[in-house]
This record gives sequence, C-alpha cells and structure tokens, in this order.
Amino acid sequence: MSPSPSATATPVCPASGIRFETGEPDAAMGLRAVAIRLVDCGTRPYKLDGYPGIRVLDQDGSPLTVAVSHGSEAISRVDSFDRPAEPLTLQPGERAEFGLIWRNTVTDSTVVAADGASVEITPAPGRPAQNFTPGYTIDLGNTGKIGVSAWHRAQDG
Repeated sequence: MSPSPSATATPVCPASGIRFETGEPDAAMGLRAVAIRLVDCGTRPYKLDGYPGIRVLDQDGSPLTVAVSHGSEAISRVDSFDRPAEPLTLQPGERAEFGLIWRNTVTDSTVVAADGASVEITPAPGRPAQNFTPGYTIDLGNTGKIGVSAWHRAQDG
C-alpha cells in the first residue's frame, strides 16, 4: 500500500483578519534585508498607509532598545528600499509588504549584542499590534538600529 498524500495545512487567520509571513533574510556582508508580508485573510478590505510601527522583542518578549528609522539611510543606502509611501486598500486575499534592514555590526566588544526573536508590528495607527516570530534571529549587533520601508503592494497580491 502506498502512503497517502499529506494535506497541506491552511494557515490560520487571526481575529484581526490579517496575518504576517516572511522568507529568509538576505544577509550579504553583514547587511540584513527582509520583506515581511501582510495577508488580508479576513472578509473585509484592510487599509494601510505609510510605515508600520515596529518593536523588536527578545526571546522573553521584552522590547529591545532599538532605534527604528523610516527608510534605509541610517543603515545603508538602498534606493529600492526607499519607495515613497502610498495609501493601499487590500481586498480579502491580497497582500502588502514592508522591508526591514539592519546590520549585524559589533562596534564595542564591551556592549552585549542585541538579538531579536520576534517583532511587534502595528500595521497602521489605531490598529492593534500583532507579534510575529519570523523564524530567524534579528541579529542587530550592538549598534541598535533597524530601518523600515513603507508599505507597498506585494508583487503577487
């Protein structure tokens, strides 16, 4: 008897009507860049504009001291990261994304390097924050800086 095919689990849609997804970060020469995607998995349109609110959390869920900047300039100039913000309305099933960029740089060996385990994301002002565990370490070194790009429509959504 041959094994039966396994069913692929459909991701759960939280009560908020949105969920977050990501891939592996690009980690060339200490510069990290990753896209975090918001999926409108609910039944109503979801509006976004500008930049998400970000807090990097440690493995215990406590906020790390991190300077969050809009755009890439405080980290490393990356033009494709710095698209201007545009208002978006996602229909159910559509996706938007923003980017995070940081360096794993240690400039002072006496200062403990910061490693984030999750990100608290506030998609838009007035919306509830949602914790997202990406499955990789946000290894900030000890510079304590991260850049965030504006929301934009995901290529496949």
